[in-house]
Formats: sequence, C-alpha cells, structure tokens
Amino acid sequence: MASERIWTAGLLIIGDEILSGRIQDRNVAPIATWLNLQGIRLREVRIVPDDVERIAAAVNEIRAECDYLFTTGGIGPTHDDITVEAIAAALGLDVVVHPDARAALERYYEGRGGLTDARLRMARVPEGAELIANPMSGAPGIRLGNIFILAGVPHIAAAMLEALSNRIEGGLPLLSRTIGCHVPESEVADLLARTEKAHPGCQIGSYPFFRDGRLGANFVIRSTAEETLSECEANLVAALVAEGREAVRGGI
Repeated sequence: MASERIWTAGLLIIGDEILSGRIQDRNVAPIATWLNLQGIRLREVRIVPDDVERIAAAVNEIRAECDYLFTTGGIGPTHDDITVEAIAAALGLDVVVHPDARAALERYYEGRGGLTDARLRMARVPEGAELIANPMSGAPGIRLGNIFILAGVPHIAAAMLEALSNRIEGGLPLLSRTIGCHVPESEVADLLARTEKAHPGCQIGSYPFFRDGRLGANFVIRSTAEETLSECEANLVAALVAEGREAVRGGI
C-alpha cells in the first residue's frame, strides 16, 4: 500500500550548452510527470555548468534536502562529460569502470567501430554504483543510493526512467483536475483561496492566459485523494457558476 509520506526529488541539469541557450532542456516536464506517477514530488530544478566543484556542491546540497536526486547530462564520451567524476568527488568515491557497463558497450559497438577509449568513458561509474538499463544505446545510466544519473538526450533519459518505473519507493501519486474560465484571475483570487482552505489536502494553482483576444485562467486542483479532489472540483465549479461565470471542466 502506498505510503502517505510525501517523497521528494531534486533535478540537477548539467551542461554549459543549456546555460548558453544553444540547447533547450526538454527533460524537466517528462521527469516531473514520471516522478508524480511514482508518488514523488519534484521539489527543485537546478542548472549548473560543466564544472566539477559546482556540480559536486549542488549534488550535496540537493541530496541533503530531498529523498532522491536525479541528474541529466554529462555522461557521454567526450572530455567535458564530467558528471561521474563530480558526483564521485561529492561523495568521496573513486571512479571505476563497471564491468557490466563495459560488456554492454562492447556488444553495442561491435560492428560500429569497436570500443574506443572515448566510448569506454561511458562505462565509468562512482565506485559501488549500480547500472540503469538503457535499451536505446549501449551506455547505461547509473544509480548510487538515492542518486540517479541519467543521459541528457531526452529520449534516452525517458528510456532510463522507464527502466526504473515502480522500482523506487514513493508515496501516493498526485492527482489533478483542471477547470478553465474566461476571467481575470485577480477577480477570483479570493474565491480560489476560500475554496482551497475549505478542502484540506487540496492545492489550487492558477495559470492565466490570453487567447483569441480574451483573458482567462486555468485552475488546477491537486490532491492525493480522489474523493477529496472530486469534492473540491465540484465546489469550485459551483462557486464560479454562482458568480455568473462559465466553468469549463478539463480546462481551456
């Protein structure tokens, strides 16, 4: 049975290319969604450059505050892929070549030019680490206790997450319902606050938009309890309608 405890995770995005704007990060949303399905809340996202000291400091800060730490980027074959070294430094560990990772890479690169020194870099792990399966390419992800080291390439990171599904401890998944309304959010701010207060265990977020020349907002209700969520949704719809507004279930 899922625990009622709230489990949390931090996400550390590593790479100069993200900070420079040359590459747009596309991992946050899918990782947050996946974590939610595992009953884990994404508490913080941080972006750091390819710098061992900066990465190590961020690793130690985030893992001290969250149950889990996920990282993306910096585990490829080039000299600037330094995530493994940085995390090993943060934990005071040596970097070693994992024999199973080496074997996986040898199989993958057979007929692709063989396992070069550069490709062998992708078999390096902090000492004592486990591997995360990667069905997309030969290079595995890495698990070290509550730290999960993923690829930066989105479809490969997604494949690694799939390999971890239902394999780490979490709580109750966070459920949500969306209600849309063509109204400036400032006009219903008090109504939203009253509704949230009347339904302990629910959170209501307001997300304004301007579309087709009209102002509006989508109100997202979140809760771990289906019954509580449904009750809050029904009451918010009723309150909006009572003020003469059209409430659109599912959002606008």
